[in-house]
Amino acid sequence: MSVHALIVDDSKSMRSVVRLTLTDVGYEVTEACDGNEALSLAKKHKYDVVITDVDMPGKDGLTLIKELRETSNYRHTPILTLTTQIGDVKKSQGRLVGATGWVTKPFSPKKLTDVLAKLVG
Repeated sequence: MSVHALIVDDSKSMRSVVRLTLTDVGYEVTEACDGNEALSLAKKHKYDVVITDVDMPGKDGLTLIKELRETSNYRHTPILTLTTQIGDVKKSQGRLVGATGWVTKPFSPKKLTDVLAKLVG
């Protein structure tokens, strides 16, 4: 059974890099360009893991995580932030809203897949 990941980032090139990284290790991938699109997709489909940027126009990643955690389908789903934000305050805010992990951009594909392997088994 393949893992289905939802990738959320306003950068098309970043979504492409993450998609290629994940499809190379057998993941099925759906992409969203912001938190609003991601929330809409998440209400229609159940993803095994969500990977979201933090800073996006419209609905940002932390708001998305908070809203996903309020739904029964995503209370225990791994949600990983993939962001340029490295400050302790943002990381603390991420933990408070329910982020499972934090990977900083630029990232190595191996680091991302290693973190995901620990989160989704």
